[in-house]
Amino acid sequence: MSRGALELVCPAGTPSALRAAVNAGADTVYCGLRDETNARNFPGLNFSDTELAEAVTYAHQRGAKVMVAINTFAQAGKTAIWARAVDAAAAAGADAIIAADMAVLGRAASHHPELRLHLSVQAAAGTPEAIRFYAERFGVRRVVLPRILSIPEIKALIGEIDIEVEVFAFGGLCVMTEGRCDLSSYVTGRSPNLDGVCSPPEAVSYSREDGSRSVALGGLTIDRKAEGQPLGYPTLCKGRFMAGGQTGHLFEDPVSLNTIDVLPQLRDAGVTALKIEGRQRGKAYVEAVTRQFRQAIDGLGQAARPEAPDGGAAGVSLLNTLAEGQRGTVGAYKKTWR
Repeated sequence: MSRGALELVCPAGTPSALRAAVNAGADTVYCGLRDETNARNFPGLNFSDTELAEAVTYAHQRGAKVMVAINTFAQAGKTAIWARAVDAAAAAGADAIIAADMAVLGRAASHHPELRLHLSVQAAAGTPEAIRFYAERFGVRRVVLPRILSIPEIKALIGEIDIEVEVFAFGGLCVMTEGRCDLSSYVTGRSPNLDGVCSPPEAVSYSREDGSRSVALGGLTIDRKAEGQPLGYPTLCKGRFMAGGQTGHLFEDPVSLNTIDVLPQLRDAGVTALKIEGRQRGKAYVEAVTRQFRQAIDGLGQAARPEAPDGGAAGVSLLNTLAEGQRGTVGAYKKTWR
């Protein structure tokens, strides 16, 4: 049940994070099962079948919904794992599943017609024709748009389709085409799209040398900094590389998407739901970001600019401290470089 003009969809990598999100004001929480069927398949994260059922009960008792991300692509010879995930989500009473693979969507549509289907951003569907195909073929009720469209482009797209639209509002901003990331697979043999894990922990190593610290992925140095400087988790797209005699972030700076300043425009464009990224983040992060966006959404009709709980500037400052590199961007929503 949405409590504001926009539905607030929040991440949960663990049962405690799910409870934190619900208690902080999330309308909907999304999570994944403890296997490669979801794109955050990290040790210590995700839900067993029992935990998922308990989470759904907890959320429903408090007026919130639960969606299950089954958003990786099934692999030949292993499709039974994805079919089982769909069945488990339905058995737990989930309100929807988020999927990209057509076989997964087909399984849900044929075996669980009562289960609401949302098209994952992994499907990279950004045209009316593509979205209508999924809606007509599988009964998809909502599409999560790729993070490449401006607000005017989103508004135009919404005018041509008949299903709900969900967009990312805060968190990681990947420069790779949604659903087509091959950098991690190239270096480590495992990818977020097939195995549900980007830069798997077993491929990560840290070292010290001559007053500096280095981090490597699959034996390749991804970043090196002076002793005492923060050294982040090594994902290739955010690594620093030498090119043309200079060292810098060639693919992507460490920065987070933050739409807190453009919520009215997203609402007016016809967006149904705002999605917070971060199932790999802890419950303190989930709770803080959820509270900030809950307050901002609830304040949309009361002020020209959404206010944060402790004042607008303070709220934005808090979100920046939670962002990667402690910096935020509106990304493609406002293509200011044009």
